[in-house]
Amino acid sequence: MLVLRSSPASPFGRKAKLAATILGLKDQITVEATNTASPEDSIRQQNPLGKIPALILEDGSALYDSRVIVEYLDHMAGGAKIFPTGAARFRVLTMQALADGMMDAGISQVYESRFRPKEFRFKDWTDYQSAKVSRALNMLEATPPANLKTQDDADAGSIALACALGYLDLRFGGEWRANYPKLVAWLDTFEAAVPSYAATRVDPAPIPDKESPLR
Repeated sequence: MLVLRSSPASPFGRKAKLAATILGLKDQITVEATNTASPEDSIRQQNPLGKIPALILEDGSALYDSRVIVEYLDHMAGGAKIFPTGAARFRVLTMQALADGMMDAGISQVYESRFRPKEFRFKDWTDYQSAKVSRALNMLEATPPANLKTQDDADAGSIALACALGYLDLRFGGEWRANYPKLVAWLDTFEAAVPSYAATRVDPAPIPDKESPLR
């Protein structure tokens, strides 16, 4: 049995969970709660970076980060399932990179408020990260991805994008929804096609001042 080290709020962990379910591998993976803030948690031995998700293989070795994990899961499922071949592969990889960058930028904003006392927070830094997300949303709204009809239409790029938008709902109160109706509609079709998206949702919350890290 494989072990996925993750936490419910991690968008990158969610990406791995969705990929496993879509690929029919959910029953082969145990999800193990992880506290990256605790020196006592074994995640720091499994991944020297102390980040989640990490996938622990049956021989005890670990794969990380989420990009490697979802590609490994695709390999386990026979290949070319959520990573197409040919030119389409690079479009999917680019979408995944964009969505991962959105998640990184969101997490950077969360960490600024979580780890710095209010008097030392650097607004220029959070504005810089926020602008990355805004530019990505603007581009995606102008040319939204194709709608999914079934979960078989999902690929690594659409999975990552759904997780990025879900993270904006979770930590930033879904404020993005007011200005990006095409992306809202796209996410609705994704959720309808992929039941595990709702199953992995965490209740929305504002950026906390103090909480254990989620990635």
